[in-house]
Amino acid sequence: MALRKDFRRIGLLVPSSSSVQERDICRVLPEDITLHVARMRLSNVDAESTLRVVQEIETESQKLADVDVDVIIFPATAPSSRNGIGYDQELIKRISAASGKPATTASTALLEALHVLSVKRIVLGAPWSASINQSVSAFIEANGVNVLAQEALGLVRNLEIGLLDPQTAYDVGRRVNRPRADAVMLACGNWSTFSIIDPLEHDLGKPVLTTNQVSLWHALKMMNMRPLGELGVLLREHLGQSASNSRSSSVID
Repeated sequence: MALRKDFRRIGLLVPSSSSVQERDICRVLPEDITLHVARMRLSNVDAESTLRVVQEIETESQKLADVDVDVIIFPATAPSSRNGIGYDQELIKRISAASGKPATTASTALLEALHVLSVKRIVLGAPWSASINQSVSAFIEANGVNVLAQEALGLVRNLEIGLLDPQTAYDVGRRVNRPRADAVMLACGNWSTFSIIDPLEHDLGKPVLTTNQVSLWHALKMMNMRPLGELGVLLREHLGQSASNSRSSSVID
């Protein structure tokens, strides 16, 4: 019989209309890590919905605590950056207070990844609206990283975003890239991006970051897990003992 010490558990707080995150993350997790999911209501990626979705964050975090996860991720860039600088940390405190578990958000993980990779200038691509993209861009810039260019595909319904082919992420990454950018960020947890990270990094010669990738990376980093041989330079070279020191801690006291 397997002992609890022989495996680890990641808790995932996702929008109810997400169809990509469980599938993509489960496919890349090592066999000794299991994924456990709770859902919060969201159908459209708009200003009101990205604020309202976190009304259920305490209730759903408590459910993940019931299965004794090691860490909880809220892998949603727009909702976790919606209220500007420091909002991601507020959400982490709410998750941890409700669950008693360490936590992180997509926005927190992104900032940590940018720090670890010494990124000062990025470009931003996303499938949602230009206004949501601008809100995310403002959050990133408020945290000291310049956004040189951005592109949004203009979709609002999250179910439609979940049906996009990964090639759309690759194409946006190529179009939005600028020579002066240190990295490319492809935002939105319901956008299928995992399969294009390595090819796009190879073609552009720079790190490619995505919502689900940075969220998973930060969870694994908080759990002191070993590197993964896929999903870009971030997960290959910045996990385990060789990883750089953290910008800040996202665990509970």
